[in-house]
Amino acid sequence: MTPSCPRSPSPWTVGGVPVELRRSPRRRTLALQVRPGEVVLHAPARTPQGTLTAFVEARREWAERHLRAFAARQAPAAEWRDGAAYPFLGETLILREVPGLTRAQRVGGELHLPPGPDLAAPLEEWSREAALPLFRVWVEEYAEALGARDRLGWVGLSAARTRWGSCTSRGDIRLHWALSRAPREVARYVALHEAAHLLELNHSPRYWAHVSRLMPDHARWRRWLREQGHTLLGV
Repeated sequence: MTPSCPRSPSPWTVGGVPVELRRSPRRRTLALQVRPGEVVLHAPARTPQGTLTAFVEARREWAERHLRAFAARQAPAAEWRDGAAYPFLGETLILREVPGLTRAQRVGGELHLPPGPDLAAPLEEWSREAALPLFRVWVEEYAEALGARDRLGWVGLSAARTRWGSCTSRGDIRLHWALSRAPREVARYVALHEAAHLLELNHSPRYWAHVSRLMPDHARWRRWLREQGHTLLGV
């Protein structure tokens, strides 16, 4: 998954994965980007369809090989149980099943859960409720620092399969709830990534200059998401 960028449907698939086409008037070259379960074709705005098709076909084997490598290292779903460690924005909480509870609640360094055969549902519900206020504050702080607070709409959560965050042309921003399981800096990076789209709804050099100004080490957290992000959905 990746933070959002303007995109268009395309007629191609690679390894069973639809290829997303992202055109930019500022771009001068073609590039094929592969991440776990995602293939993106970056292209100049006026590149002919035939040229795009030939480019995808020329790199198909390479892209399929990377998709297979990503799939092979996907983390299995964790077996949540009493005493297990649960990650929450850089902290480690110990899960405890407590009879009589109807919903999860945090008590110090423990997360108390209603007993049951499947703890995933109450864990997700608690993670969403605990993370949203923090995500909202971070997005608002970054929007303010960027001078774009008046462009910000509402901030909510998502469970999108291919994006860690999104920003609409109306200024509405969503962050994936599973970022609550990432290091705090990673979640803050995605909050900034989307807030910067309030100024530039693209990934142009000017856009990245806004991100770099507020988070000079953003490449570190972007790389963490690219390499480790799949584990957030496997735990």
